[in-house]
Amino acid sequence: MKDNTLAKIFAIGAACALTAGTALAQATTSVTTNVEPMSAGLTTSTGSIATYAPGGDYFTFRTTTGAEPVRYYYTRETTVLDPAGHAVAWSDVRPDLPAKVYYAREGDRMIVRKVVLTKPVNVIEKKETTTTTTTTAP
Repeated sequence: MKDNTLAKIFAIGAACALTAGTALAQATTSVTTNVEPMSAGLTTSTGSIATYAPGGDYFTFRTTTGAEPVRYYYTRETTVLDPAGHAVAWSDVRPDLPAKVYYAREGDRMIVRKVVLTKPVNVIEKKETTTTTTTTAP
């Protein structure tokens, strides 16, 4: 009887050692995928900005010319990008500017995470020139 119990204990010990050795010998492999974090899991809408007022918390966006504009709320984390992917200031956003909006629905609101302008922002540079005319008496 003692022989049988000792054999069982030895067998269980050997099985545990084999299992632990196998578990410790396994290599860990991690796979990283290149997913754009700003647009993963978001809904997109393409159209044009209908109204925008600086300092507000939303802008209205129209998907087609005849469609009613819809409110899209933005936060401090919302980014605005030009067609090349460079960050643009909110002050460059204006009505009738075509864009693609990436948003997530939270309750009855659409919270914008990213706005990609599909038309380059025209920067208007004002230059003043002064012309002076001098006449001399004969």
